Amino acid sequence: MMASGNQTELYLSEQVVVLCTCALSFLGSSLIILTHIIWTDLRTTPRRLLVFLSVTDWLSAVSYAFGVWSVFRTDSPECVAQGAISTFANTSSFFWTVSIAVYLYVFIVRSSQRVADSLVLLFHLVSWGVPLIITVTAVCLNKIGYDASEVSVGWCWVRIHAPDRVLWMLLTGKIWEFLAYLTLPVLYILIKRHIHKAHMALSEYRPILANRPPSQSFSSMADVKLTLIPIIFIVLRIWSTVRFILLLADSPVRQNPVLVTLHGIGNTSQGAANCVMFVLFTQPIRSRLCTALCCCCSKCRAEAQRSDGTPQRHQARQDSSTQREEEEDTSRVQTDR
Repeated sequence: MMASGNQTELYLSEQVVVLCTCALSFLGSSLIILTHIIWTDLRTTPRRLLVFLSVTDWLSAVSYAFGVWSVFRTDSPECVAQGAISTFANTSSFFWTVSIAVYLYVFIVRSSQRVADSLVLLFHLVSWGVPLIITVTAVCLNKIGYDASEVSVGWCWVRIHAPDRVLWMLLTGKIWEFLAYLTLPVLYILIKRHIHKAHMALSEYRPILANRPPSQSFSSMADVKLTLIPIIFIVLRIWSTVRFILLLADSPVRQNPVLVTLHGIGNTSQGAANCVMFVLFTQPIRSRLCTALCCCCSKCRAEAQRSDGTPQRHQARQDSSTQREEEEDTSRVQTDR
């Protein structure tokens, strides 16, 4: 990777890495959406919210991949379109991530499913409406375009020549990213504390068992997820924040190849991370996926065996028919004699 002035030129290897993570997020988001469509009995409100988050991650992966693949050099219409879609999807992803945390907090800590469910409409209005208004405004004011990978990794975002580009970088992503850094850890820590207190209160009224019951293993997995959700979000997103801060400081370190690669991986891996957390590490869905894969493999083997066995059975019938004809001919010859 080379830095020429304010332009960061990407190596092919960096583009390949980012495209691979985009493909993983595309597949992961698609799997979350498909499992929600196929298995209707698993359509709880939190999983519906997760599907909306996966839609934004799916759009982000597709738009980022298009930008990295195209290697834009000017404010072309394709660059503006890609920048607008990725801006909307990325900002909406922040809102949906926080919305899921708020829903779980109200549902678990406040113990009010009715209030939590009533917030879903507000989540839609905010998580779709605010990013749409910001993106449309930015496009109309000619703020979206080629940014020379200053705080991106090949895709288009806020135009590099915009005089107020820092302000629009904040409005189109960074300010919501900072708020998510503050909100997510606080909400999930409060949820974990509430769950731990509930378990401690419950343990006073039940005997201590020698073997851990299955429900405790499920609760421990839920506890691990509640810990990992904000940590994974911050680990994935922190690299873009670091590059943004280095841009404000006018530091050339923002063009460091390792930092640029980590930024590209982090911004495009949210869909894949959610798939691992909420599909592969969720026992009911993992079991159904394994069952479905086993059924598909069994059907394929059965069809292969039938296709292989049909010629053999046909040949066996021909051999049997030929043998009967020969026996009939032999009996007729003996009769004639």
